[in-house]
Amino acid sequence: MLNFTDVTEFILLGLTTRPELQLLFFVVFLLVYVVTLVGNLGMILLIRISPQLNRSPMYFFLSHLSFADVWFSSNVTPKMLENLVSKTKTISYNGCMVQCFLFIAFVHVEVFVLAVMAVDRYVAIGHPLLYGSRMSRAVCLRLISFPYVYGFFISLISTLWTHGLYFCGDLEINHFYCADPALIKMACAGTFVKEYTMRTLAGLNFSYSLLVILISYLFILMAILRMRSAEGRKKAFSTCGAHLTAVTLFYGTLFFMYLRTPTEESVEQGKVVAVFYTTVIPMLNPVIYSLRNKDVKEAVTKAIHRAVFTK
Repeated sequence: MLNFTDVTEFILLGLTTRPELQLLFFVVFLLVYVVTLVGNLGMILLIRISPQLNRSPMYFFLSHLSFADVWFSSNVTPKMLENLVSKTKTISYNGCMVQCFLFIAFVHVEVFVLAVMAVDRYVAIGHPLLYGSRMSRAVCLRLISFPYVYGFFISLISTLWTHGLYFCGDLEINHFYCADPALIKMACAGTFVKEYTMRTLAGLNFSYSLLVILISYLFILMAILRMRSAEGRKKAFSTCGAHLTAVTLFYGTLFFMYLRTPTEESVEQGKVVAVFYTTVIPMLNPVIYSLRNKDVKEAVTKAIHRAVFTK
């Protein structure tokens, strides 16, 4: 039996073993990763340089969502791209633990940032006259600190439990990154506590953050229904559309991934789902939040105008 003191590296089986598909996947996911970086880093920079966006709590939280997306994607995609074109598809044991740690940390950061953004939308729509005082910069900083502190704390505990797994036989991870379900399926001892805590913590944290979102939107709906102006109701709904889309995509894939017993079939299905939330969703979030957003479009126009005419 091999325990964590004996294991030095794992083999990542990746998305496919077919060479013709590996090259295609490399090109596709490289483009997706570049778009993800450009979109999210561009969003952060735009919010930073735009006085109109920088003063808004909503865009302050959105910049942190983009920050989490950059880390979330960068933790997984570069290694996946390397293994698609490399003959030795390995990852060191320490590299695997770091990948696990950052993955779990930024999953929790993202879900709780989405919850904070829902609370922000409720205050903005339900109490517009008090919005400036209730969502001051000091309050925003306290709210945004929770996802990071709690996310990294939970991740540390979860990674230590992963560190306690015992492995024997072929050290092949049936995934394109060090995912907990795939590691549990591969381990031959120490899996009960890890699997139980993974499902319990994932269920509790995802459910709690989703509950905050649902309650916030219940109050938002009540506030919208009290509005007398049809134009006001339309504007309120439009400000929530992007957030609801992001929440549906992210939570749907996470619940599908983590609240099932790790089996060979579920791991294979999980790889397909994991592609979606590790590469596609981080790419889509800047698009979702800017496609029909008048403030973002105006800020982009002004930034381009300043860049062109100040030379």
